[in-house]
Amino acid sequence: MANPIVNILLVDDDSVDVMNVQRAFKKNNITNPLSVAHNGVEAFDLLRGTNGAQKIDPIPRIIMLDINMPKMGGLEFLKLLREDAALKNISVFIMTTSSDDKDRVEAYNYNVAGYIVKPISFESFVSAVSILNNFWQLCEQP
Repeated sequence: MANPIVNILLVDDDSVDVMNVQRAFKKNNITNPLSVAHNGVEAFDLLRGTNGAQKIDPIPRIIMLDINMPKMGGLEFLKLLREDAALKNISVFIMTTSSDDKDRVEAYNYNVAGYIVKPISFESFVSAVSILNNFWQLCEQP
């Protein structure tokens, strides 16, 4: 059976971090479609097809989420995501500069698949994305 398309949603307001994720995907030959939202409000618009945004179809199986963003931060987004019956089962990986234990505990309380503190060097970032890719490929999706 052919692998179905697995869309990924990146929610991050930092354009340099978005570019680094895109470059890391390319360097690791990750061909999954990658959609980008710059905050939680934009992310919900893409997930639901609201406010003029085209709905991501099929719904992303994976969200890479920053915590510190304008309008709606990552933890608020995560809380609302887990309350939404149609979206609550999406795997979420936090990718943030926050190493605050309070943020980490709150994220895990919302059942994130992982919490990654963004590395300083691009090479470390490429390595982290490679590990995530291996994890995604090993996980069986319903």
